[in-house]
Amino acid sequence: MIKKSGILIIDKENGLREWLLMLTQERYRLITEAVEKNQAVTVEQLVNEIGASAATIRRDLTALDELGKVKRIRGGAAAVEQEFLTSEDDVDTKYEKNVAEKKAIAEYAASTIQNDDFIYIDAGTTTEFLIDYIDISVSAVFVTNGIVHAKKLISKGFKTYMAGGLIRAKTEAVVGSEAVESIKKFNFTKSFIGANGIHLFHGFTTVDTDEAMLKKEAVNHSYVSYVLADHTKFGKVTAVTFAPLEKACIVTDGIVKDKYKELTLIKEVHVE
Repeated sequence: MIKKSGILIIDKENGLREWLLMLTQERYRLITEAVEKNQAVTVEQLVNEIGASAATIRRDLTALDELGKVKRIRGGAAAVEQEFLTSEDDVDTKYEKNVAEKKAIAEYAASTIQNDDFIYIDAGTTTEFLIDYIDISVSAVFVTNGIVHAKKLISKGFKTYMAGGLIRAKTEAVVGSEAVESIKKFNFTKSFIGANGIHLFHGFTTVDTDEAMLKKEAVNHSYVSYVLADHTKFGKVTAVTFAPLEKACIVTDGIVKDKYKELTLIKEVHVE
């Protein structure tokens, strides 16, 4: 390539290839930066920002997806931030992780429970801590699939219903189709749900299909649902999605990226 009187002249075939390659690499860089900054972008946004045609941007996104630089989604691209998990710790191991964070989340969640509430509490360590913070003077009724949860609620004098079905030993939770059927007749004012992963596009996920069925049913039968999850759950994806992000509020201890806040309400609690 040579410059003459301020005009760029491509004088050889090799020079043309180099120039086109440079332009392509520059677009790749700009696209990757935009995706990382915003977590997700549309083709239209990239066209406006970069100045290339929509067809060119789509080809670039496909190429970057194949390279593992971005995740191609309908209408645009998302950041490759997810960590896929196929298993989970047992209850005893979970109890030892992020205890201060879980308690701060649980304390806030408990403060939302009011007189005459009809509450569903999902099995899990954070939701179990929630019970410790419920004011015993509150006149509320509870349904749970957690064995330990039910015992704690009864010991505090609360009227409590237990979901019926298969007991999953690893999480000490009642799960499966029978449990789903047992809560179908209920309409909850609030539900408090645990999750193994929270992701912009995969939503709220869990590792077990039977547990996912019950979580989904509880969310669908609740006026408002809260997912209680510490900061380590964000960006992670497990086997089964039980709800999209817009179906539940999130209570967490972390500073959450703005893209999550565009999809649902998020309460960030302070940890002492």
